[in-house]
Amino acid sequence: MSRPDTATLRRLLHTPDYRRLWMLGGIANAMRWLELLAASLWTFEMTGSALAVAVVAMMRALPMMLLGAVAGALAERMDRRRLLIALQLSSALGAGAVALLALLGWLAPWHLMVQGLLAGLAWAGEMATRRRMAADAAPPGDLVPAVALDTLTGSTTRAVGPLLGGVIYQFSGIAVAAALACLLHLVALRLVMGIRGTPVRRAAGNPFTGIGEAVRLVLSLSALRLVLGVTLVMNVFGFCYNSILPAFGGLAFSASSAAIGLLAAAEPLGALIGGLWLALGRRTPPGPGPLVLGSLLFLVLLVLVAFSGSYALAWLLLALGGLGTARFAAMQTSVVMTAAPPEIRSRVLGLVTTCIGMGPLGVLAIGALADGLGPRWAMALMAGTGLLLMGLLLLHERRRG
Repeated sequence: MSRPDTATLRRLLHTPDYRRLWMLGGIANAMRWLELLAASLWTFEMTGSALAVAVVAMMRALPMMLLGAVAGALAERMDRRRLLIALQLSSALGAGAVALLALLGWLAPWHLMVQGLLAGLAWAGEMATRRRMAADAAPPGDLVPAVALDTLTGSTTRAVGPLLGGVIYQFSGIAVAAALACLLHLVALRLVMGIRGTPVRRAAGNPFTGIGEAVRLVLSLSALRLVLGVTLVMNVFGFCYNSILPAFGGLAFSASSAAIGLLAAAEPLGALIGGLWLALGRRTPPGPGPLVLGSLLFLVLLVLVAFSGSYALAWLLLALGGLGTARFAAMQTSVVMTAAPPEIRSRVLGLVTTCIGMGPLGVLAIGALADGLGPRWAMALMAGTGLLLMGLLLLHERRRG
């Protein structure tokens, strides 16, 4: 495997559509995490309930669970540019509504749930539309660096978003945080409008028939089965820890809002380093191996985070876990783009989105466990269960192979 030079990155960033889609993803993802942390902090402050915070977070992932597969089918039948415009506009309107309600003093937790649903619609379409378009727009032969750069940017914004959200919330409140999100969603909307439309395949028949075809393909290929299985485990039992960070940081370490934002940024910062390694280091061929190993590393470290004795140790362990999530995220898209035929990739990515959307089940579970047993035990039990399921998944694939 040869080591790419900066020519690869220059080639990617000089490709107009890839550059716009890359920037769009960075802005939208940063605002997604800023909004989520600000909404979580406000809800915990108003209610004192980790479960209430989990419900607010859950609403953002619910559209992915219910509509992820449908979004994949629609992305192969509709102009993806127009679909992105509609989704980005809904995100801007939702954030603007929260800012206005907060300024008027009318904001309630259910408003954040409704806004979360709108933001979740854009999130549901992101995998099958923007990520697919970015991968397609990359120059030939640059698929893995293109996906790694996009993943790296996503990791950066997952760090920047919570940091901004925590600091802005602590010093200015939720109204300012939501207003900033609305403004930057509008900037992202302008970027979408500069992207060329994508050819539309006018497929006949019921779109649900196409979803069934994608399911049959996934069940027939070990690499795709692993992508969906690992994605499901990570989103239900791993990434749910984010939803109880306000309770975990506050109760375990008496952390301030800004410190909780920094804690939320630890894993994404680690993922940023891991993404740089993938984008600038030796080329890593797409495959399920790095995806599985990265996921196992993260889950093991998450168990250790749960019982860490200090804020600094918890932060360091989460940052190290980010090295694993970087591999997971990069391979999640790359394996699909190489293992699935082009005419069915969006539908397979839609199935991946559905697995990501199962996260609300984990969010509700960890929220209920945190209220009953405390956030430390909740985090440890969920991550430990994820490790057990990963072992069973690998054993099943070994027997099939």
